[in-house]
Amino acid sequence: MSQVWKAISLSKVWICRTIGEGKDLGNIVISFKIFPSEATVDLNLLKESIQKQLPKFASVHGFSEEPIAFGLSALIAHIVLPEDRSGVLDEVESYLLKIKEISQIDTIMVHRA
Repeated sequence: MSQVWKAISLSKVWICRTIGEGKDLGNIVISFKIFPSEATVDLNLLKESIQKQLPKFASVHGFSEEPIAFGLSALIAHIVLPEDRSGVLDEVESYLLKIKEISQIDTIMVHRA
């Protein structure tokens, strides 16, 4: 037997949280599919290059590999970025495209951390 719930009317709702100066609103995680320039590119070295090339406001949450064809694998990079900063997606993509072992970057998913 199903239960019937009565609606409760609230005149005021107080949401309490601390708001400090310089605090981030939150973070987003962007998943990039990164295609190496050649099949012979060492993905472990590419991971290190990505971590070094990222701007200071970005950090790597993790990596995974996705086989494409004929021994070629794409690298999936999950990168954490601040939510309150505008233009971060384009900025991170431009930093990553400076790595000579990367031929193409596709954004797979964007979600809140």
